[in-house]
Amino acid sequence: MDDVLISQLPPDILKSSLRALVSQNSAAQKVFVEHVRILLRASLPIYPSPSELFGDKPCYVQFLASIRCLFTSKMAIESLPYFSHFLSCIPLAHAQWQSNDKLELALEEACGDIVQAIQALKESRSMPTEELRERLMSLSKAINKCEAYSLSTNLQFPFVRAQLQVEDALRLIFPDVQLNPHAFGHALKINNKWAISPDSVTYAKLEHIDLGPLKVPRIFNGLWQLSSPAWGAASLYKQHMNFEQLVRVGFVATDMADHYGDAELVYGAFRNQLPPEIGDKIIACSKWCVFGPPVKPVTPEFVLEAVVERSRRLGGRVELLQFHWYDYNAKDYLQILVELVKITKSHPHLVTAIGLCNFDSQHTEEACQFLLQETGEVGIVSNQIQYSLVDSRPTMKMEAVCLKYGVKLLAYGSFCGGFLSEKWLNVAAPNIYSEEAQLTPSQRKYFDMINNWGSWGELQTLLRVLKRIAIKHDVDLANVAARWVLNRPAVGAVIVGTRAGISDNSESNLKVFSLILDAEDTDQLDEYTLRTNRTQMLYKKIGDCGSEYR
Repeated sequence: MDDVLISQLPPDILKSSLRALVSQNSAAQKVFVEHVRILLRASLPIYPSPSELFGDKPCYVQFLASIRCLFTSKMAIESLPYFSHFLSCIPLAHAQWQSNDKLELALEEACGDIVQAIQALKESRSMPTEELRERLMSLSKAINKCEAYSLSTNLQFPFVRAQLQVEDALRLIFPDVQLNPHAFGHALKINNKWAISPDSVTYAKLEHIDLGPLKVPRIFNGLWQLSSPAWGAASLYKQHMNFEQLVRVGFVATDMADHYGDAELVYGAFRNQLPPEIGDKIIACSKWCVFGPPVKPVTPEFVLEAVVERSRRLGGRVELLQFHWYDYNAKDYLQILVELVKITKSHPHLVTAIGLCNFDSQHTEEACQFLLQETGEVGIVSNQIQYSLVDSRPTMKMEAVCLKYGVKLLAYGSFCGGFLSEKWLNVAAPNIYSEEAQLTPSQRKYFDMINNWGSWGELQTLLRVLKRIAIKHDVDLANVAARWVLNRPAVGAVIVGTRAGISDNSESNLKVFSLILDAEDTDQLDEYTLRTNRTQMLYKKIGDCGSEYR
């Protein structure tokens, strides 16, 4: 009967069902991907001619879709010649595009695809074979030729992100590779007025805290959205224009990671264009995330090499380097933290301060105690964790540990992927596997968190409470959710996801700093979150902060 059902299901239901299957069953996901790879290898895409790709009846959308199938099914190396061909055809076809027209948007999406394919190569620790070197070099040359064509025809070059990512991969996988110094004369000189600075009036209204030697605003920009094209793709030009706006309103601290796609490269390129007096105000916060046993012995040299690598991608100092470790039973992480704190003193041009990422309460305290014993100081300034009105697990133990040792919490997920906003008030629960719902990876993640916390109906009750408070203070519903988190003990800042170059919520986020929750507001929110058994149930169900990542 399964064969009959599959053959008769409408495509949208079939896709939704397949998403549900692979997301809830890792074994099924492996079978699915391997089956797709077998079929793709048996029928690889053909190479269209330049006129076929960009002529009167262009097929570039279909061709890009076929390449996307390759690298998303773990065939990133196989996808590289197809990307090279696509780029080579642009000047051969004398392709023309205008700002935000269909072709430019497709090219920006293609750029994002290249970024993700190369990121997959970097994260999979691909073997440095001669074939891989040749394919990466060929892709780099195709990108550079496309840039030359854009220059000669006065077109906005949409592949800068791909250019940065490919060159970074070559340096990482093939340290001996010789690349010509790239001035990025066309690619990065996207605005001749980079002498920007925070507006003094707006900046004065922001709240700031100290993270060790750093003074930072209490809202960080988050670049997790660069880890997947599911949030949309934008050119470096559009991303930098977005970053410029964030700096103007005073949001000068930005959180990223080594595995957030090309986030470090993108933000580093932006910061390094700014005049020194402005660039020095930028707070670049990145991460060193160790997801499995280190491939090298844990030595001071190994730790310094990791710091240097992140500094290189940012093109300068990492103001806050946040450390994530895969297994608390593997105690090497304690000595790594000691070495990281030492590096802030021996190499201040590389890194300013050290924080943790998704550490639980017990091991945050263990790290603080070990650092005190070994160095005479706590050394770490922050721990980045999930914290919201829905996920209030930090109130169980984490807040007390952080207050004891002077560690600030950097809270992400405070909007639950956007579910704590007016958009979802009085709306039925979405089908998270449906294409029609158009949910982001964040929303799929936090929908699961909502179900662990309570029900969609209970979320609606919370949203109505938030809406009443928002109307009372003439702010947005999401502002109230963020303000509640900021008012909690030990919380230093809230990290707000930024879809750089796609959308801008900076003006709305500024309202958080004018919002003062009175005793009645706080009591209503606490009554619905802290004075129920939801926090205890969530803690019991999925564990302490960060447990979901181990």
